[in-house]
Amino acid sequence: MSKWGGRAHWSFDGLLLGADAWGEWIGVRAGTVHERPGARFVSEVDTVTLAPRTGWYAATFHAPGLWASVYVDVATPPAWDGPVLRSVDLDLDVVRTAEGRVYVDDEDEFEEHRVALDYPADVVGAAREWCALVHEQVLAEAAPYDGHAQRWLAELARAHG
Repeated sequence: MSKWGGRAHWSFDGLLLGADAWGEWIGVRAGTVHERPGARFVSEVDTVTLAPRTGWYAATFHAPGLWASVYVDVATPPAWDGPVLRSVDLDLDVVRTAEGRVYVDDEDEFEEHRVALDYPADVVGAAREWCALVHEQVLAEAAPYDGHAQRWLAELARAHG
């Protein structure tokens, strides 16, 4: 992930697990280092991230043990650059907490960056549209936010059994 204008954002290693009707699934094991300029953390639990076939987002599903079960970054459509999956984070996030509360995070950051970084109108429109759509889907527990990711978390566990 980068930020608008080519600024570095999170970088980490993952394992391409496979694909289904929703897109490609990337697994990240607990203990994986995530880095960006000025910050670093280590994954506490296994996660799988959906790089959708179509859509302006990347949806990450966490194994139990974290404060969030679903964390969706509204972002430019993910695209492969050789072995690297790239996307530009557009600040807005849709979150489902471990307790089931669903909310949109970082709307203030989106508004600030929209102006300061001069997001193009079509990017602003797509980000708002996809944020609203994903928020509705997560609230409704519609696929793939209906437990579908459990299959891929199990696949990650098998791959590193």
